[in-house]
Amino acid sequence: MSKKKEQQEQEQKQQQEISRIKLPRGDQTLGILDQRLGASRMRVRCLDGKTRICRIPGRLKRRLWVRENDIVIVEPWEYSGEGKGDILYKYTPTQVVFLKNKGYLKKIEMEEF
Repeated sequence: MSKKKEQQEQEQKQQQEISRIKLPRGDQTLGILDQRLGASRMRVRCLDGKTRICRIPGRLKRRLWVRENDIVIVEPWEYSGEGKGDILYKYTPTQVVFLKNKGYLKKIEMEEF
């Protein structure tokens, strides 16, 4: 009985985590980090079909650590937004699975295969 109870509690915790996933708003888009370029710059392939050189804003620099193949939220710059942007959020592996199941990452899956 105790094992079933523990499993139910773990499932509820995962449900709570998944229900609070941050999604892109307005101009923001999802992207996959292709390459770290140095000097806090990264090359990100966005879902809108563009590849942008992105940076992590100063207010997030100490809190947000990214690696290649991470799924992130990118906000294009107002000026020269075609090629540059800011990385605002990084998804955890469980959140990525949730996004794939809900269909938010279909374009990325198609590009990979």
